Amino acid sequence: MRKTALLLFFLAWITSLDSLAQSQQGPYIRIMVSPSAPNMIYRTGEAITFDVAIYKFGQLVKDADIQYEVGPELMKPEINGQTVLKKGSGQIKGGQLSVPGFIRCKITYQEDGKTYQNTGTAGIDPESIEPTTSLPDDFSEFWKKGKEELGQIPLEPVLTHLPDRSTHLTDVYHVQFRNISGYIYGILSKPKKPGNYPAILHVPGAGIRPYYGANKDENVISLQIGIHGIPVNLYDSPIYQNLSAGALRDYNRIFLEDKDRYYYKRVYLGCVRAVDFIYSLSEFDGETLGVMGGSQGGALSIVTASLDDRIDFLVSYYPALSDLTGYLHGRAGGWPHLFKEEWTNQPAKVATSKYYDVANFARFIQVPGFYSWGFNDNVCPPTSMYAAYNVIPGDKTLSLYQDAAHWRYAEQSEEGHAWIMKKLGVE
Repeated sequence: MRKTALLLFFLAWITSLDSLAQSQQGPYIRIMVSPSAPNMIYRTGEAITFDVAIYKFGQLVKDADIQYEVGPELMKPEINGQTVLKKGSGQIKGGQLSVPGFIRCKITYQEDGKTYQNTGTAGIDPESIEPTTSLPDDFSEFWKKGKEELGQIPLEPVLTHLPDRSTHLTDVYHVQFRNISGYIYGILSKPKKPGNYPAILHVPGAGIRPYYGANKDENVISLQIGIHGIPVNLYDSPIYQNLSAGALRDYNRIFLEDKDRYYYKRVYLGCVRAVDFIYSLSEFDGETLGVMGGSQGGALSIVTASLDDRIDFLVSYYPALSDLTGYLHGRAGGWPHLFKEEWTNQPAKVATSKYYDVANFARFIQVPGFYSWGFNDNVCPPTSMYAAYNVIPGDKTLSLYQDAAHWRYAEQSEEGHAWIMKKLGVE
């Protein structure tokens, strides 16, 4: 019996090691493609080139037959071609750009019936990129009215302790409080040790999902919210997948033709209401508050700091919803790419977008902010992000990880975390 148990344990151990090995394996073929300029940035009118190399088992693949496409990011390629890299590496000419923006080179290589691809993206005077969207004359008045309406609604917070998610240092709660319509739900983490603490509001990326809390066992209050008006602790429920595939599949387009009913109105005001909730906590120090997020959350960080002067600091990774009208001006627009297809380009929808475009909120940012993204992002194109970043008048720090796409390096996350914790005075 004991021998059988030991054998089963050994087999399970081997299986787990095999699974770990598979999860850590890298691509069989590695395509390296990068702008030749040391910082990956060129001037307008300057000739652009891309360095390309194909690796297998860490060695250059001689006589690698590649295809390439070059053009403005997320737009139709302007240069197409095929070449053989005799020594496994070489250069691709990327033309030039007469206006600030980004040029992307996509490399395709095939071997043994499999296709491998990678991209490299060059910035052309990116700090001179201007938004294509415009600021409505009543932009500030529109959001002032929305906040006044929100202020008439009682908070009515409900906190439910989650002992299975709490630790010896941190209490974790599922919370709910009223929004402009319906409720905001979230996960609150706060230190068990008595005292007053600074706080961080974590705003979510796109999608519909449960949440588990953040900043556990740190000397800071943390509120991680969902935006869809449903509880965020239904961990074993199919409700999130069902809503994603059904009623909320394209939530970012719901009522886009009406600025007073557009889906993101309750979302943006819900972030302000989350600040109200944090200020209601007796453990909050009453004055030190940051907001942070990535993608949709990066957008909401900027929006919240713009709408609510109680925010002191913000961290925004690759902010979405930036310069949405880019496609109407011949360049990439921000996620969710509302105007990429002609059938969506209705005047009423374009007009509504201007009240929700992050580039317009960015114009009013006065607090210190940490921003970070990569040039290869194909979800939130860097042209759109720079369009918002460049109009921010407040103190701003941009940390580029140029070859990153719509993800971030561990070091990138650590840098943003360290930045905001230092600002909050948390050791």
